[in-house]
Amino acid sequence: MREIIFIAIGGSVGAVARFLVSKWVNLLSFSTFPYGTLTVNIIGAGLIGFLFSFFNDLVLPAQYKSMITVGFLGAFTTFSTYSLESVNLFMAGEYRIGTLNILLNNVLSFGAVLAGIFVFRIIQNHIA
Repeated sequence: MREIIFIAIGGSVGAVARFLVSKWVNLLSFSTFPYGTLTVNIIGAGLIGFLFSFFNDLVLPAQYKSMITVGFLGAFTTFSTYSLESVNLFMAGEYRIGTLNILLNNVLSFGAVLAGIFVFRIIQNHIA
């Protein structure tokens, strides 16, 4: 039960962070492309790659790991919003932008996970 409370706390913070970052990025973009969702997905993917490696080397209670990964990052990143935005773009006849959204979210998020792991290893090698 305690772990669920930690996840809920992380999820609350992650949801608010996603809302604020996404809205801020969309205000700056002046485009129909959903840059806000793309941004939070890339940031979240990079963080989970980094934290995956970090948590392997760190003794941390499970509820804290769950609060950060399942709670915060689970609420911060948003596959459902990305999917809906892609469908809406296609339904509006914006086939190029819809396709670009799908490609960028998948390719850049995958790359961000790898980059997060790589950055952790660089930091780890400089500390060790």
